[in-house]
Amino acid sequence: MTHRIRFPLCFLIWRLCFLCLYLLGVTDHANVHCMLQSVLKGSAHGMHLFSNKSNQDQGYCERDARLASSLDFWTVSSENMIAVLPVDPVKENYVRKVKNCIFSVAFPTPFKSRVRLVAVSKEVLEHILDLDLSVSEIDDFIKLVSGEKILFGSIPLAHRYGGHQVRVAVSLPLSDHNFGIWADQLGDGRAHFIGIYMNRQGEKWELQLKGSGKTPYSRDGDGRAVLRSSVREFLCSEAMHYLRIPTSRAASLVVSDDAVWRDQFYNGNIRKERGAVVLRVAKSWFRIGSLEILTHYGELDLLRTLLDFIIQEHFPSVDVKEPDRYVDFFSVVVSETAQLIALWMSVGFAHGVCNTDNFSLLSITIDYGPFGFMEVYNPDFVPNTSDDEKRYKIGNQANIGMFNLHKLLQALNPLLDSRQKQLAAQILDRYPVLYYTRFRELFKTKLGLLGEREDDDDLIASLLYLMQKTEADFTMTFRQLSEISQSQLLELNIPKHFWALKKMSKHELFPAWVSEYLLRLKSNMNDSDSERRKRMASTNPRYVLRNWMAESAVQKAEKNDFSEVRLLQQVLRHPFQVHSAAEKAGYSSPAPSWAKDLRVSCSS
Repeated sequence: MTHRIRFPLCFLIWRLCFLCLYLLGVTDHANVHCMLQSVLKGSAHGMHLFSNKSNQDQGYCERDARLASSLDFWTVSSENMIAVLPVDPVKENYVRKVKNCIFSVAFPTPFKSRVRLVAVSKEVLEHILDLDLSVSEIDDFIKLVSGEKILFGSIPLAHRYGGHQVRVAVSLPLSDHNFGIWADQLGDGRAHFIGIYMNRQGEKWELQLKGSGKTPYSRDGDGRAVLRSSVREFLCSEAMHYLRIPTSRAASLVVSDDAVWRDQFYNGNIRKERGAVVLRVAKSWFRIGSLEILTHYGELDLLRTLLDFIIQEHFPSVDVKEPDRYVDFFSVVVSETAQLIALWMSVGFAHGVCNTDNFSLLSITIDYGPFGFMEVYNPDFVPNTSDDEKRYKIGNQANIGMFNLHKLLQALNPLLDSRQKQLAAQILDRYPVLYYTRFRELFKTKLGLLGEREDDDDLIASLLYLMQKTEADFTMTFRQLSEISQSQLLELNIPKHFWALKKMSKHELFPAWVSEYLLRLKSNMNDSDSERRKRMASTNPRYVLRNWMAESAVQKAEKNDFSEVRLLQQVLRHPFQVHSAAEKAGYSSPAPSWAKDLRVSCSS
């Protein structure tokens, strides 16, 4: 079936601005760059001539929105941002210290070799970007998502930000790493913002290519991402969404034959890998470090401008005209950050690099690097081999959240009076309670508990203690509690296929915990065992993206076999449902023996 989008006159007038260039086939970087040079030298108002008039905030043309079957009339825009937020006046793309701006114009660097489409997210294309899946098969799509072509109305940008982060000193042994220090200017060193798309639901989504070449913020990097890390990011972005955890999304993954050299474990063993690009989408890519760098350099007017823009665009509950708007903004971020980290903990997810430059102001999960889902329950679980001091271990994520929010407050302080500073400090002090309250709610739900009982905390804590002592699998312990009947638990008759529970049942305190658990379940009002199991099975996933699963897919992908990438895509779209192919692949079975030695790092 052919799908069409009808654009009314207002869009067609805009498109005529480019007609002569279009007839000349002007879509390559050099010509578009020359066009933008003159535009960006002018005022923001003058820039509007080259922006997507169909995608303006509050002034979008009404359209008969259906899925587009080509990119001919599919447009994005950077106008809304550039009209408010200043762009670096230096247009040349070389590494430098940048000041007094939010973005730098930076064009993606196309690959020199052939590019292959590894995977696409049908849901992102159709439900977010209004593109029919068939679009992914056309050449223009491959060129767009690999950075070779730029859409009309798009001004590619790299974002300037700083952050407090793990600093890996390659020349030093792991024990000499420094953590949580001010890293100064960071920014999008290998990512390009290519525009904002407003979809048929009226949602605005920011599109970003990752691994698409150098920018002024690349520091000593080459601007590339390798296939290994790109597969992991693509899969985990989508997996987290289907686990109902706020996250950026991944639309596509392409791989080239361009050589990219990486020292994966910072041990001097440099090897050749292949360059890849992920098209990522999010409501916003602003992070705590976006504000920190402005405060650090005393750019307070720009800090106020950026904050007001973020509040106006992304915080509808905050009145941008209110004198206390920055306090109100901070309150929302504190609450949502506590919620996000509690959600991470509920599925055993460790981000791995919880720097302020990786913490979204919208409290979504971004920047997937050396992440990991816990296998056995262990509060000291650290997926990132670069974090030798275990600063970002899974059991410390809530504390790191507090640290990062404190750094956010420091960035806001120059704009607050003494009364507002006191209010903001009191808000931050409430973070531990917010986090623990949400953590408790989530784990009660995981156990199928209804209502409130004083000893619920003890029941949760006792289970986690047993899991830790017996090294029981985190994901499957909760999942198997969702599947086993109360009568089987009462008789301590644990079937062999409930392998995680079977392992935990060997502990001498397990019968006592089961007794308390069953007693607590009896207090659930208007509940039955079948309803409990159904409820818990919809909360406790059977499948998460364990590192060994991702590694298996990566190893095959490096040999141009992308079958497991696509299998994982299918399975992780329905993490709460039994999937026959997943069972055959062992995704709900104990980890293979080789997985114990698996390591991931920041090198990507």
